[in-house]
Amino acid sequence: MLKLKKLKVGVICYPSLGGSGVVATELGKMMADRGHEMHYITSGMPFRFLEAHPNIHFHEVKIDGYAVFKYPPYDIALANRIAQVIETEKLDLLHVHYAVPHAVSAALGKDMANSTIGVITTLHGTDVTILGHDPALRNTVRYGINKSTITTTVSESLRQETLELIGPEKDLLTIYNFIDEDKYHPVEPGRLKSELGIGRDEKVIIHISNFRAVKRIPDIIESYRRVAQQSNAKLLLVGEGPEKAAMEELVRELGLQDDVIFTGKRDDLPELLAISDVMFLLSEKEAFGLVLLEAFACGVPSVATAIGGIPEVVEDGVNGFLVELGDVAMAADRALQLLMDDQLHASFQRNGLATVANKFHSTTIVTQYEKLYYEAAGSQ
Repeated sequence: MLKLKKLKVGVICYPSLGGSGVVATELGKMMADRGHEMHYITSGMPFRFLEAHPNIHFHEVKIDGYAVFKYPPYDIALANRIAQVIETEKLDLLHVHYAVPHAVSAALGKDMANSTIGVITTLHGTDVTILGHDPALRNTVRYGINKSTITTTVSESLRQETLELIGPEKDLLTIYNFIDEDKYHPVEPGRLKSELGIGRDEKVIIHISNFRAVKRIPDIIESYRRVAQQSNAKLLLVGEGPEKAAMEELVRELGLQDDVIFTGKRDDLPELLAISDVMFLLSEKEAFGLVLLEAFACGVPSVATAIGGIPEVVEDGVNGFLVELGDVAMAADRALQLLMDDQLHASFQRNGLATVANKFHSTTIVTQYEKLYYEAAGSQ
């Protein structure tokens, strides 16, 4: 049997917290474990690279200020760095996360290097669901996709929206997101409940996000308020972001400051999920909803909106409940069902764990990407 060579892959992603950054870094680590050289070309060290790996390399994009530019041209600087790394590291392919600006910069960098290198672009959502709706940027998104060798989407919903809205020249391939099962699994909660001021017998509803308006956190707070009228429960709001201060004020206005806990950004998400009973994800846009997989893997059923890629993760009445956007009464009702019916809750827990293992396991997803890597590398 012919042994395939190990690949040198250039990865372009945002190094910050968020679904795309999580997937880009977790995928890189797992590819590196399979022997591939992963070269990250970013403005900063990806936040999940906490430990050194001999097959993971970082190439910083430095942005110099020039008087001729009103704003530093990050996309040009990125393209220049991509060209340099293609040449110096003899890369076999590029994997870029987001069409704008990364696929566009990859196309430019590839031309700068006079290279025929293959490019895989993964669409994560906002480059289509937000930028794609802007007529001024739609052509740019289309250009980035059309210049890619292969384009993937993180859900079938996003694939269909991209085909209808952007109209690319080639078809798209859906490859779902995944999680690191070594990190996300049921764990002992320890003393975390008492440390957060939560009683032993109190139920916990959790929401984890980057606190943007699209996450509809006022709906989460109102749904919780209705739950708290019938159940002894606390609400954990985990994360940082532009809406956080306004949400803290809303909680004070509603007199819920003793029952809603803002934890800020945390690294101990499995432990926080271990003390939680239900997750709320009531967003108005969500290409996939990676946090749902993290919750399922830790044994936490979810109540989520039936939008975007969420119904591809949450099977209504099986591993969680789906509600219509803005229906806080139904969200509260579904959460109460789970909080008050131990048998139903246990059934949803088992089904959520099975969802992660059978449909979204990292080994399956990484193998799908690895196959694409060889396909893209062979397209030169």
